[in-house]
Order: sequence, then structure tokens, then C-alpha cells
Amino acid sequence: MAKKGRVFVRGLTSETYGLNHFREQQLAVERVRDDSVVVDDAKVAHSGDSAKSRTWWRVGPGDEEFLTQTIQVHFVELPGQSSNHGHGHQNEAAFYILEGRGYEIHDDRRYDWAKDDLVFVHTDSVHRHFNPYDEKAKALVVKAKSTWMFMGLIQQGRSGPIDRPEEFGEREDWSRIWTPGVLDRKKVISPKDTAWEVTPLGRTRVMASPEMTDGRIFSVDAYELDIAAGSRSGKYWKMADEVFYVLEGGGYALQWEVEAEIAEKYYARVAKEPKRFEITEGDTLYVPQNHICQLFAADGTPLRVFSAQNRVFKHLGYDTVHYVENAPEYQG
Repeated sequence: MAKKGRVFVRGLTSETYGLNHFREQQLAVERVRDDSVVVDDAKVAHSGDSAKSRTWWRVGPGDEEFLTQTIQVHFVELPGQSSNHGHGHQNEAAFYILEGRGYEIHDDRRYDWAKDDLVFVHTDSVHRHFNPYDEKAKALVVKAKSTWMFMGLIQQGRSGPIDRPEEFGEREDWSRIWTPGVLDRKKVISPKDTAWEVTPLGRTRVMASPEMTDGRIFSVDAYELDIAAGSRSGKYWKMADEVFYVLEGGGYALQWEVEAEIAEKYYARVAKEPKRFEITEGDTLYVPQNHICQLFAADGTPLRVFSAQNRVFKHLGYDTVHYVENAPEYQG
């Protein structure tokens, strides 16, 4: 954490066209992180914390050792009767409420939230978090911030006057260049807004996806997965990487690396043996790009996890999940 500056986007530099050494380095990193891992304490180049609020990172582009920058993971904690500082940034963010309740002020409008809600900070939002109650509030924050940074969408900061005001005209409505209809979309997705379904993956509750067009988020897909004690998820293969946060219970994950054999076309070669990762409540589990994964509830209790991934993969032609094996409960 003793860095001179915050890493917003991590680059790739190589003297060869092949980049296998970068993937090998990434796959060698430990994929399970618990509360002992704080990769950034928000003291450098972050404007959100107040005297009482606290922010700390678990996964980000500046991490050593490096996991991913497609999805960043951090936590925000607000003691009772407190708030953090407001600021604005162009990137979206999604807050899964782990504890407590409170409300947001986004662009001068109030949005109330409580435990198990998923709250969206929309593109180009000036926002601030409030906890007017006595109990602590805590949120898990997932975002695809590096995607905006890579594309040059870096106009962010605290509220205040612009530099060189004499060179610019009067205020204009920024929302003129937003996607039509976004002002009517939901900013808070509560359990009552979703339904549990039995899918090839298992019992899931989808909270953000391209199909949920009433939610105001375009960059992050999110769902909960609930695995009964002694059961398992489907065994699935996809290109997008993914971060799980263990909400309840414990167990383990199996992950199979998929190698690319480049012949007259691309062929997939699946590892004969998987890597195994033990997980328990409060852990984050990382699934790298182009892997097969399966989760198991193995400690005698159900396993409930929250998943987030960057939606940009689906816009790049990787919008299919292939199920090698369905969850036992799925009868479709």
C-alpha cells in the first residue's frame, strides 16, 4: 500500500507477440482472499472517505500480486449516524448491501437501501452515502472502473468550480448524451424485484444482466447462487472472468484451466486435473478468464455466494455459458 500513486489502468508491454507469460503470472496468483487481505486502504487518490467512513480494497488493477482489472472489489463501511464525502466519477459502480440500511444521494435525488439490496451508481453520477441509523452499514462494491479509464473517460472528482471558467459557456444538461430512457430505470434492486430460479447453474437470483432492462447499469452483471448443503453448482465454461463473494456457509471450488491450441483455428484444451480452492464466509474467490468452474457446499451447511463480472465480454462475442454438467436440482 506504500505507493506514490494509485493505479487506475494496468498496461501490457512485451517484446514478443505472444503474451502467454502474462497469463501464466496471473494464473499463479492465489485466487482466494479473506479479510486479512487489504490491497489498498484508500489513502492515495481517493476522495470518498469522511472522518468516520472507511473504504478498503480487496481486488484492483494496482494489486501486487495482480489478479484482474475487469472487476474491482472494495468495501465501504459507515458507522451509525454517519456519511462519507460525496464525489463524482464517470464509471458505474454496484453496491451489494451486506449489513444495515441507509440511503444514497445521487444527482440530488434520494435512494433508500437495506441489506441484500444491489444499488447502482450510474454513469456520470455525483453521489454520497448516508447511514442515519444506529447500526453499522457495510457494502461490497464491484465495478468495471478500468474499462472507463482505458477509454479515456476520466472526468472525476469532488464537487466544485471548473478550471478556466472564462473559457467555457453556461451549464448544459449532461444527460443529453446518455442512453435514452435511463432516467426511468431502477437504481436499487431489492429481493422483491427479483425471483429465485433453478437454472443449469443451480438456484440463482439474477440482479443485473442485459435482459434486466429496468436496472440502470450497463457494465456489471451480478447474481446470487444458493447451493444446498452437500450439493454443487453446475460445471460451467465461459470466457469472462468472475469474482465470487461468500455470503454464507463454506465449501470449495474446482477450476479447470482451458488452454488455447492455435492450429488452423482455435481449439480448447481442458486441463485434466482441476485446481481446488477452499472458501468460507467473507472470502472472495476469483475465476480467471477462459476457465471451467464448479462450486461445492461441503461443510454441512448451504453455500450462498454473490457473483460479479464485467458485461463487456458479452459485447465482444462471448455471451454464451456452456454447461459441461448441470446442477443436480435442475430438471429442465
